[in-house]
Amino acid sequence: MVQEQIVQRGVSDLKVLNALGKVPRHEFIPLLSRPLAYADHPLPIGHNQTISQPYIVAYMTEQLGLKGNEKVLEIGTGSGYQAAILAEIAAAVYSIEILCPLLETAKEVLTLLEYKNTTLKCDDGYKGWPQYAPFDAIIVTAAPDHVPAPLVEQLKVGGKMILPVGDNYQELILITKSQKGQVIRRLLPVRFVPMTGKAQNKDSQLE
Repeated sequence: MVQEQIVQRGVSDLKVLNALGKVPRHEFIPLLSRPLAYADHPLPIGHNQTISQPYIVAYMTEQLGLKGNEKVLEIGTGSGYQAAILAEIAAAVYSIEILCPLLETAKEVLTLLEYKNTTLKCDDGYKGWPQYAPFDAIIVTAAPDHVPAPLVEQLKVGGKMILPVGDNYQELILITKSQKGQVIRRLLPVRFVPMTGKAQNKDSQLE
């Protein structure tokens, strides 16, 4: 999977590639879909949610430029696979999932695989996790139609946040926070499940 699907598509960060090679993706996928665990496409994980394709997981992780000592916030735990990839690289991973049954399953798998640097909670990820802010990096794996202001606020100056944004058309964007504001790079078109909760409240865009 790593060589044929990830490296050949341009991902070159050795930390990311090593993490992809080490984490057993099939453990995060329901039994019926496990024969397809290492194919390069999304798979259903229940509750109308999916696990992202391996290339997108690798690409998004690489864009954060993690060195190994970071504190990372993930919005949208889902299966727990992205959290495991981050945990292989970063010092600490904080992950929020709005669907509690999904979170419990992810927590069981991460515990089984002995990831001790992950902290999970069931909540609306739109508001982030102020208790542990600021974060060196933030990754969002569900698509709001605007950039959540609380997440930008909880990003450390010099930190990066990657997220899909959009409704009918989604675009993966990378935000780098500076003393003067934000630098935004538009990366590529994507298709993620929509972010639910407060993200769907249009009034939240005005806060």
